[in-house]
Amino acid sequence: MREFIYNEAGIDLGSGKQTLVSSRLNKRLRHHQLDSFDQYIELLLNKNSIEYQMAIDLLTTNETYFFREAEHLNLLKNLVLQHQPKDRNFRLWSAASSSGEEAYSIAMVLDDFFGSRGQWEIFGSDISSRMIKKAKSGLYQCHRIDAIPKDFLRKYCLKGTGEYDGYLLVDKKLRAKTRFAEINLTKLLPEVGEFDVIFLRNVLIYFDNKTKKNIIRSLTSKLRSKGLLFIGHSESLKGMDLPIKLIAPTVYQKK
Repeated sequence: MREFIYNEAGIDLGSGKQTLVSSRLNKRLRHHQLDSFDQYIELLLNKNSIEYQMAIDLLTTNETYFFREAEHLNLLKNLVLQHQPKDRNFRLWSAASSSGEEAYSIAMVLDDFFGSRGQWEIFGSDISSRMIKKAKSGLYQCHRIDAIPKDFLRKYCLKGTGEYDGYLLVDKKLRAKTRFAEINLTKLLPEVGEFDVIFLRNVLIYFDNKTKKNIIRSLTSKLRSKGLLFIGHSESLKGMDLPIKLIAPTVYQKK
């Protein structure tokens, strides 16, 4: 199973994560009445597309929430937006967007900064089709919104009633400027255009150095001149020969 997930998603599930793999996939083995992971892998390799995607989802879905590592959003305003020509379309890629909380957090910041006349767009991607579907909906349980600033809650979020009681819907105008697509960052990237900023946070820790380097080189090619790359606070690219330079903690600029 370790070899399968490495080949398909580039993620190294080392021996210390055997319990994680077992706990997430045991139900699928029981569902198909299989006796071993070898049998399950055989099922996946036989191009059972629904089960294949379900396995990828279960093994790659990680925790996310609104305004995670909010210091980065302050840096985004101070390092980028303050110097951004307001007559040029600002493009940002949330490259491991999971269920969309990161992308919509950034969307709130951009709309608040640029105002109604601002030209900006956000592209969010994830390897999980299930997470992309959730992100596109913009619908979240209210217990996940504690970190959203109160003024942003009032301005950009609609509280559900009736069957949607306990849920929150991201404002329509933000959803219109935020699009999502299923992308595997370890494979050849599709044509997505160029970006001023790319967020790739809290995902590099799951890759070995070779895969990290390949992903960063691939993403950097999608940055505009002097564009910025944000990675997670617990991550580092130290010692890697890459076409970027460190300009702030966990913030890199294309050379």
